[in-house]
Amino acid sequence: MEFGMFHEFQALPGESSAQSFANSFAQVDAAERWGLDAMWLAELHFAPERSVLSSPLILASAIATRTKRMKIGTAVQVLPLCHPLRLAEEVATVDQLSEGRLIFGVGRSGFAHTYRTYGVDYAESRERFAETLQIVKLAFTEERFSWSGKYFTYENVRLAPKPWRTPWPEIRVAAASPDTYVEVATLGHPIFIAARTGNLSELAPLVKTYRDAWKEAGHPGKGEVFLRVPVYVADTEEKAREEPRESIMHLLRYIGDRLAASATASGARAIENRAERGQKMLSIDYDEVLRERMIVGTPASVTDRLVELREVLGLDGILAELNPGSLIPHDRVMTALRLLCQEVMPKFK
Repeated sequence: MEFGMFHEFQALPGESSAQSFANSFAQVDAAERWGLDAMWLAELHFAPERSVLSSPLILASAIATRTKRMKIGTAVQVLPLCHPLRLAEEVATVDQLSEGRLIFGVGRSGFAHTYRTYGVDYAESRERFAETLQIVKLAFTEERFSWSGKYFTYENVRLAPKPWRTPWPEIRVAAASPDTYVEVATLGHPIFIAARTGNLSELAPLVKTYRDAWKEAGHPGKGEVFLRVPVYVADTEEKAREEPRESIMHLLRYIGDRLAASATASGARAIENRAERGQKMLSIDYDEVLRERMIVGTPASVTDRLVELREVLGLDGILAELNPGSLIPHDRVMTALRLLCQEVMPKFK
């Protein structure tokens, strides 16, 4: 089972950007030292109260040069906001610098306000996502190619460099709405699933949908599933429960407010249940969060919960959010990371 840390390069209250980068890189360095499998980088825009991570591929490049072993992933690169050829060049460059350690995680993002700020219609996000992904894959695999689509047109393109790995860095796709599970399975890519905006107990039927579609499409294997989930590990159950309380509740209110507000945005679909999910996040109590949206406890209890989820969902790995909400102090995040790497992860290897 693959163990990764989902990192937002958090901006803690009162902290300078320089300090946010310094603390985050200290966590990256510790993860490399303690044997974590992968470091996952978010993509967050125009939220200085929350994060300094707006350029995941630049940070992936920096991490590639300061690590030798750990994989580096994007979770996720928001494809509809990207220029496909520029993106392909940058992804291939990071894959070369890391000597094949890049995992190219992609998605659309549910934050319509980012699209508005960039001047991109959120209603176009699904089509832009599909077209951009097709172009990037062509750029990776073809010596020369041309393309004529709805949003982009290219003639006789030659990409340099090509990725370190052939045909491309591993591509994983974020799945949130039910129909996306089928679409990603049909494409033959592993999926990210998440527990922020839905309950852990609701994920099993969706994973089954993905794996049934994977089999129907004729792909080998069963389709890999990776869970992004807030995780907090401490040396006592009380610490594990109470130390992340303020931070995770702050995050759920923050995302819930934006999700509910986006329910009437151009491109929002009824199948996504944005208003309902947003209101649930605004009203959820902490006991339910602990049961359904997080994994918290001592190393032993976190191990037990992960064993349970692996059996129910057939998990291939996790992306552990060790500071959901950006309010947990650096030293506590380091402790949680150390316990995860040294006392939980070895039980799954």
